Amino acid sequence: MFSSRVPGDLGPNTVAVAVERMRLSGRGFDDLTVSNPTDAGIEYPEGLLAGLADPRALVYEPQPLGLSVAREAVSAEYARRGVRVPSSHIVLTASSSDSYALLFKLLCDPGESVLVPTPSYPLFEHLTRLDCVHALPYRTEYHGTWTIDLEDLRYAIDETTRAILVVSPNNPTGAWLKRDELAALVDLCAAHHLALIGDEVFADYPIDPAPGAVRSVIDQGDVLTVSLGGLSKSVGLPQLKLGWMALRGPSALVQSALMRLEIAADAYLSVGTPVQVAAPALLQAGYDVRLQIRQRVLSNYRQLLEAAGRHPSCQALRAEGGWSAVLRIPHTTAEDECVIGLLEQQHLLVHPGYFFDFPRDGYLVVSLLTRPDVFRSATDRLLTAVCT
Repeated sequence: MFSSRVPGDLGPNTVAVAVERMRLSGRGFDDLTVSNPTDAGIEYPEGLLAGLADPRALVYEPQPLGLSVAREAVSAEYARRGVRVPSSHIVLTASSSDSYALLFKLLCDPGESVLVPTPSYPLFEHLTRLDCVHALPYRTEYHGTWTIDLEDLRYAIDETTRAILVVSPNNPTGAWLKRDELAALVDLCAAHHLALIGDEVFADYPIDPAPGAVRSVIDQGDVLTVSLGGLSKSVGLPQLKLGWMALRGPSALVQSALMRLEIAADAYLSVGTPVQVAAPALLQAGYDVRLQIRQRVLSNYRQLLEAAGRHPSCQALRAEGGWSAVLRIPHTTAEDECVIGLLEQQHLLVHPGYFFDFPRDGYLVVSLLTRPDVFRSATDRLLTAVCT
């Protein structure tokens, strides 16, 4: 009865089962996987949501690519980062996932493919599958910083490939795209007639960028290139459901893409009017929220480096940006056993590396968004448990 676009096996994984068991037993635990800023003790400016009550939101004027007032605000947001993109090249969506769905419809016929980085956020497999597209992995490797394995990427391109996806900064590795990598990606896209898609939702949260980190994939205009962002990270408001795409490239390609995106977006009209009307005020108020998140992330990252330095058998890998950090630990047990043991014995929850397609056991992922007092205590227990 059901399509193969959704998984056939709907059972929870072993970690989820252990978490539910802990909750049902009433035993509390420190959550080092928190990714929701509204649940992390961030103080939001008073009246931040007042713009949602703007009387203009009572008027329904559907614009498939988004209301001009919101598109102009997003264009100004890119300018704040030193990236110039006209509002006419901005497309509003309900989220980054919504942006990906539109892009897959724009670029791919059923059965075609896009290249996605590993390790990275595991959502790509689900999003591509829902649009009958294949997600083909290419490797990134850690050598003091994370870099793209360009030979592996070249080898992964085939006749079905329609786009290369990069996540900069990456979730969870924190890898930031470098100038030489961007140049190589542009050359590959030009040679194979591919689009370049850059997920840049964490671009406002630098931690320790390596030299040569680029501001945005749309710093160049030689191939059809799309940058993704949204309120979820830029203002810490995932519940408001406003994302965006910024397009750049050869003029004819960009205009052709925009016309096709308008047709696809018009079929869904997924973005609410109130959040579009409120977008200028929300983005302007985002500075205070971003500052708190960035200070939280930097403080927790420094604390993690200090704590890991006391345990020579463990390593906190360099994070260039984002909200997460990766720990490399002694590979003495399977990651499931390690994570469940930490949950049941140390009362703390972390992500196993295989959730993000790390190539082997021995990696754990923690959120730098965690409240500082919880983070300090929990990471001390974590490192003592797995590194001694």
